[in-house]
Amino acid sequence: MGLYRRQLSRIWWIDVTVNGRRYQRSTGTEDKKLAENILAKVKTQIIEGTWFDIDEARQHTFDELMEKYLDEHSRVNKTQRCYMNDKIYVRHLKKMLSGLTLDRVTPQLISQYKSMRLSNGKSPQTVKHEMNCLTHAFNLAVREWDWINYNPCLKVQKPKVNNKIMRWLTDDEEKRLLDASKDYLHGQLPAIIMLALQTGMRQGEILTLKWENIDMFKRAITIMQSKTNEPKTIPLNDTGFNVLLCKGKVVNMSGYVFTTQNGTRVHSSNLQREFWKVLEKAKVVSFRFHDLRHTFATRLVQSGVDLYSVSKLLGHKDIKTTQRYAHHHIDSLRKSVRVLDTFSVKKEAESAV
Repeated sequence: MGLYRRQLSRIWWIDVTVNGRRYQRSTGTEDKKLAENILAKVKTQIIEGTWFDIDEARQHTFDELMEKYLDEHSRVNKTQRCYMNDKIYVRHLKKMLSGLTLDRVTPQLISQYKSMRLSNGKSPQTVKHEMNCLTHAFNLAVREWDWINYNPCLKVQKPKVNNKIMRWLTDDEEKRLLDASKDYLHGQLPAIIMLALQTGMRQGEILTLKWENIDMFKRAITIMQSKTNEPKTIPLNDTGFNVLLCKGKVVNMSGYVFTTQNGTRVHSSNLQREFWKVLEKAKVVSFRFHDLRHTFATRLVQSGVDLYSVSKLLGHKDIKTTQRYAHHHIDSLRKSVRVLDTFSVKKEAESAV
């Protein structure tokens, strides 16, 4: 076990043999005194049994980790949309972490990344998505690939996100929105909006909906959920059924339900662009396409439908997720407390006897 220099290089290298296996690693310094200190630290780590873990982390870079994560995990196990999102997250992460070996990706550095992104005006939700991607990649590196022995992300608190968005369409807003949307997306936008309101389907699920997914006899839609990639069957009420029935009268009932003039599916960016124009025209403010799904859930709960049924219709695995959508309007709550009036009347009658 000792130090040496390679030919034509002033950098000191470590040469150690442990359990019959020889290891040669650069100290990264030309200073012999510093190199000797590094060697002494390596000797201590070998005795403590921690050197192999540290050494393994130094053999892999952050770029290798993210490339392996995208190619071998995200692309294979996630939907196309989620895979594309992961590629975007990795692109931003690389701006600070590219070129580093895994032992240098510390909790402190990850915390700096979080602070930098937030100070640059990125939303807490966006930064949380990026950190979740990084956490997942490191989890795989620890549990399945044996590249490192711990996940540095676990020591960094993720940004807090307020998911309790209380926004749904009023009846008047719905009328204005549908009236304003008639000439958009070649006249298809009213049907898309109405289908979202009657089924609670996500934007991606509607745009990838095919006629083969619809059973007009059973009045049901069966799809693979865009978020969980699991099958879900959605019953159609009369309004939703008539939307698809009218659509089927004017197009060939094969391929995608909603298409461009070329017969290809409508891209999400095109839908969003047209939807924002319609919102402005209808003077509906602080509203997103996803809030149509929120409106679907809220209206069901306000009408007395139990949360378990709403959760099944939305395709949620955890009913706690459904509770974020199921905000009660003050009028529906008022109906509940009116039940207590009967007790007061009853007590007055009993006291009069």
